[in-house]
Amino acid sequence: MNSGPTNARVMDIVENPSLGAGVLSVAVISPDPQRRNAATTALGECLNSHIREFSSYPSGLDEAPWTLNRDFDAVIVDLDSDPDRALDLVKRISTNGLATVMVYSAKSDPDRMLKCLRAGAREFFTLPFKPGVVVEAMVRASSLRSADRPAKKQDGKLLVFLTAKGGSGVTTLACNFAVSLAQESRQKTLLIDLGLPLGGVALNLGIAAEHSIVDALQDLERLDADFLATMLEHHGSGLSVLAAPSEMASVQLSDEAINKLLEVARQHFDYVIVDAGSKLDLQHTHLFDESATIFLVMQVGLADLRNSNRLISMLSAAGGPRVEIVINRYDPQSQEIAEEHITKALTRPARWKIPNDYAAVRRMQSTATPLMQEASEISRAIRQMAQSFCAHPSAPDQDS
Repeated sequence: MNSGPTNARVMDIVENPSLGAGVLSVAVISPDPQRRNAATTALGECLNSHIREFSSYPSGLDEAPWTLNRDFDAVIVDLDSDPDRALDLVKRISTNGLATVMVYSAKSDPDRMLKCLRAGAREFFTLPFKPGVVVEAMVRASSLRSADRPAKKQDGKLLVFLTAKGGSGVTTLACNFAVSLAQESRQKTLLIDLGLPLGGVALNLGIAAEHSIVDALQDLERLDADFLATMLEHHGSGLSVLAAPSEMASVQLSDEAINKLLEVARQHFDYVIVDAGSKLDLQHTHLFDESATIFLVMQVGLADLRNSNRLISMLSAAGGPRVEIVINRYDPQSQEIAEEHITKALTRPARWKIPNDYAAVRRMQSTATPLMQEASEISRAIRQMAQSFCAHPSAPDQDS
């Protein structure tokens, strides 16, 4: 988080039956490595915990308290390194959420202790930590969590548009599907353009993007929901967009960076749609996980069928993603390859067939107006795709 603690280190989980079922997420914040180590050592001896260390106080206190409350059940703050800043952080966390806030200090000053408790701290530890006091505090925190903390949000659905051959119209479909899904679901929807070095999502949607996916991936330590939000553009449909750069950019898309981006995006959005183009080199990322749905976009032609057959074989491995075949620019009247031969070549029938409407697509490309704003066969087909993924789709339009 750009306004939150930095330089985090994650500790292993250690079991302690006294805390009951489940694992507490604990943040330990201290600029002093010795004090930080004392706290994590005490925690590691007594607790079912996922411990994350932060080697500095938040650089800004507007978004950090919300993020800490969202991600952690307990936050332990070193009071001595910067008492005023630490006390302000305690107050803001306690005011804005349900995390149990604890502080620790080398000084057992009654006035300081009273200030901390008035700020919202539930526990005050004096260094060195005495045996048993931390485990007792964590038992109380566990009890508070089970009573008060709401269930954590499930990760959003990951929907990937992929093609085995260029020129299939994958970006046009991804854009219009994303617009339709945002409108139909009325839930938080994000479209990510992986079409590097130059992508077409922003151009298709008429968006002048100030930032791009390159900016989001430049600093993985800063990449969280707050930082990602500053990189996004917003379309009139309600869709959020992480665009590709408008100019040629040299960037290596590492598996680690892509995975981090997708994890952060799915924690914040209900639907994450990715225009992956033909980037098959990312097959070891979350784009190809079993949690993803891949829309394999193709046209009817020998090269498309051959490449798609190979890709389907790769994607059908155990633990792979769900695959839905989309035939774009479908025209049964001029089709030279019979339906049964297409199904045989693909080893399965195509679920979606998007009609060929050259004039409508041309208007979209010329005016940056989504196809979904017109009543047409192509917009109806794409809307049906989107509605199939909506838990609570909106009422159909009159043209549907």
